[in-house]
Amino acid sequence: MSTTISEIAPDIYRLSTFVEEANLVMNQFLVDGEEPLLFHAGQRALFPSVSDAISRLISLDKLKWITFGHVEADECGSMNSWLAAAPNAQVAHGAMGCFVQVNDLADRLPVPLQDGDVLETGGRQVRHIDTPHVPHGWDAGLMFEETTSTLFCGDLFTAFGHHPASTEEEIIAPALDAEDLAHATCLTPALGPTIRALAELEPKILAPMHGPAFSGNCVQTLHELASAYDSRFVAQTESYRS
Repeated sequence: MSTTISEIAPDIYRLSTFVEEANLVMNQFLVDGEEPLLFHAGQRALFPSVSDAISRLISLDKLKWITFGHVEADECGSMNSWLAAAPNAQVAHGAMGCFVQVNDLADRLPVPLQDGDVLETGGRQVRHIDTPHVPHGWDAGLMFEETTSTLFCGDLFTAFGHHPASTEEEIIAPALDAEDLAHATCLTPALGPTIRALAELEPKILAPMHGPAFSGNCVQTLHELASAYDSRFVAQTESYRS
C-alpha cells in the first residue's frame, strides 16, 4: 500500500491509501498550521504508510490534534500509534464518545468536545459538529474548517473503487450505489435534517473519508443526498407497516 498526498485547499492535505481487499480509498486529512490537526487516525495497518507521508509535510512531534468521526477501526484504529509517534499530540473527540469509549481506549486522556467547539491550528479554525447516528455510530461527529469552508464529512458520500483526488462531477449516485451494497447508513427521522443542517454551513469543499474531495455545488449536493435518504426512510417505514 502507498499513500498519496493532495492539497485540496490551502494548508489542507488529503492522505489517501487504496485498500484493494475493501475496494475503498481510506482518506485522512491534515490541517497544517502552528498546531496541526489530523482528521481520521486510520487503521493500524495503514499507520506506517500514512505516517511516512505526513512526515514529508510536517515533523510528527509538531502534530497537536488527533481527531476522528466515530469509534471504528478505520477512523481510530491507529490512535495510540499516533500518540506514541507524536508526543505533543492530544486526541480530541465528542464528549459522549470520550465518556463511553475513548477515555478507556486512548493511551493519553482525550479532550472532550462539545457541539460547536473549535480547535485552532493557527490560521485555521476546525469546528466539531455532533451528528449522532449520522451516518452511523452513537458518538458520530464531523468537522468543519471555517476558513476554507471545508466539510470533513466522514462516511457520507462513500464510493467504492479508485477515484481522483478531487472532482466536480456528481458524487451522489456513487454514494447511493455504495449504500445499496453496504447498507452502512442509519435510516432515521434525524438523517435528512442533519444533512440539511450541514448544507447550512455553505461548504465549498466536501472531504469524504472514502471518495474524492468534491468542489462542485456542495450545498445542492447535500440537499440532494438528504432528499434521497428521506425517500429511503419513507420506503423503509412503509415496508415495516405493510
